[in-house]
Amino acid sequence: METTQLVKGVLDMAVLAVVADEDGYGYDVVRRLRAAGLDDVGDASVYGTLRRLFNAGALTSYVVPSEEGPHRKYYGINAQGRAQLELEGKTWRTFTATMEELLTTAGETR
Repeated sequence: METTQLVKGVLDMAVLAVVADEDGYGYDVVRRLRAAGLDDVGDASVYGTLRRLFNAGALTSYVVPSEEGPHRKYYGINAQGRAQLELEGKTWRTFTATMEELLTTAGETR
């Protein structure tokens, strides 16, 4: 199965989950997603998702000076983002439970 399409479908939820754990700047979020096992996540996709979630009101942002280069824009989750993450998490758990049931049933009938 092509995981790239699966990642696209859950990227908002994954990004919200990462910044719910700890605020992060763009590449930090990419690194944490990959460390969690989402190897197929693209840098540009994550940066775009962060901007879109911020513009939608689900994230806050602030700038932190960096001694190693340009200032970094950090993103953090707010109440709206937490509500979105909770709703998307419930939807995901329901969906995966349904798929597990379908796969289990298919395995029993063969």
